[in-house]
Amino acid sequence: HDMLRKINVGVSLERQIFKSVLITLGFAVLIVALTRPRWNPKPQQIKRQGRDIVVLLDTSRSMLAEDIRPNRLERSKQAIQDLLEQLQGDRIGIVTFAGNATVKCPLTQDYAFVRMALTDISTESTTRGGTLIGDAIRKATIDVFDNQSREFKDIILITDGDDHESFPEQAAEKAAEQGIRIIAVGLGDEDTGARIPITDPQGNQRYLMYNEEEVWIKLNGDKLREIVSVTEGGLYLGVGPQESLDLGQIYEIAIATAEKRELESMTLTQYDEKFQIFLVLAMILLISEVFVSERKRL
Repeated sequence: HDMLRKINVGVSLERQIFKSVLITLGFAVLIVALTRPRWNPKPQQIKRQGRDIVVLLDTSRSMLAEDIRPNRLERSKQAIQDLLEQLQGDRIGIVTFAGNATVKCPLTQDYAFVRMALTDISTESTTRGGTLIGDAIRKATIDVFDNQSREFKDIILITDGDDHESFPEQAAEKAAEQGIRIIAVGLGDEDTGARIPITDPQGNQRYLMYNEEEVWIKLNGDKLREIVSVTEGGLYLGVGPQESLDLGQIYEIAIATAEKRELESMTLTQYDEKFQIFLVLAMILLISEVFVSERKRL
């Protein structure tokens, strides 16, 4: 007991309590600061701008060619995913086409929904074989774009350019009348071409044959150049076997810089942030505690 008395003789209970109060108050005020207190609400109207973009994606069997890795179709899907990362409030839709055209995703700003729709796209996405570019352009013009305005509309056409008499130039002219611009991305090689890998009934990998010869699909760049030349500001980009398909770059160069239309405006409430006051007060309380001695004044 004498020993304890000697140890505690210089310690002030009041000062210990005061130090505890400082620590408790300091942490309490710090917690308040972390909740980011704010006041003085002010409504602010945010105007959003953007364009309407419809991607026409070729899902014919020729898109399985592996001259662009992993194959033309899968690389195109990856490029559309990259494009979604770049969009700044624009609406986007997807139409797949082969022997017919199907709306896979209507115009939307819900990019998560578009990503989900993309995962389901394969060469089975359309019920008939073939490549009907004209049908895809007509489908986008009539069924996907709205008729409210004659501008701020882009089609991104991704294909190897092979077309089975669907009159794509006439379809492009009709699109141009609606103020739609066509940006065509041609996949593959215009000279040598590429073979189409298929799986036979026995499960063996081989290449598509016609009249006992392997089929080589060449990029029809001339056809795509004709299609885009019909629309104002139309662009053609050829992507060969050793080249990268970068839709994000196409967006930055051709779409992000183009005129945009006003989308629905949003009203956001802005507050004055006041957490700094509480943060400084918490620091003062906690630092003060360090400098308060527990010992009694002599």
